[in-house]
Amino acid sequence: MAEQLRFDLPFRPALGRGDFYISVANALASRMVDSAQLWPGGKLVLVGPAGSGKTHLAHVWSTESGARILAATDLPDADIPALAEGPVCVEDVSAIAGDAAAEEALFHLHNLVLAQGHRLLVTARTPPAQWALHLPDLASRMTGTQTARLEHPDDDLLAAVMAKLFADRQIVPAPDVLPYLVRHMSRSFDMARQLVTELDKEALGRPRGVSRNLARTVLIGIEEKIADSGK
Repeated sequence: MAEQLRFDLPFRPALGRGDFYISVANALASRMVDSAQLWPGGKLVLVGPAGSGKTHLAHVWSTESGARILAATDLPDADIPALAEGPVCVEDVSAIAGDAAAEEALFHLHNLVLAQGHRLLVTARTPPAQWALHLPDLASRMTGTQTARLEHPDDDLLAAVMAKLFADRQIVPAPDVLPYLVRHMSRSFDMARQLVTELDKEALGRPRGVSRNLARTVLIGIEEKIADSGK
């Protein structure tokens, strides 16, 4: 039998409102993002661990509000006055700590957006007090911003996130795969992404696709790598 070739084709995550699963872990943050007209001072910080849905919620908000979305690291090259003409979302703000040009650009964007009566949403993995921003005026404005937090996943959310990750890659796992993984994996969105990525690779060419046995093998392999890296 001829060897099946693998093509590393890009996949596009589904980021619509209907693709965002609501659970106890994210319900409050989701409601806060939806209530932009009630944000104190017209701004909100959305924080949560990697893969917890910050970008997804930002895109839902962007679609419904017309907001522009950009990475904080792209701020030095952005047209700040043009951005400030409408609502804006700036992602991963903690990544620019110590970058004088980016911090200055965010400071001016913050002031211009709010002065014109628009809304500003910023995202990060940790609360503003932990960002180590060097510009005092920016740091004070960020730490004084209301924060919405996406929590670590409960069983329902973890299963839903993994189902979405599989669907984004057009993978249909066996019915017993998700219950097995949710019971045995470490409870993090990072692990969910690692598992789905590795299962996508390992399932190629296998007649049974993503089976429970394959899921068990891949999970053990990832856990062993993590254990070895910690030695």
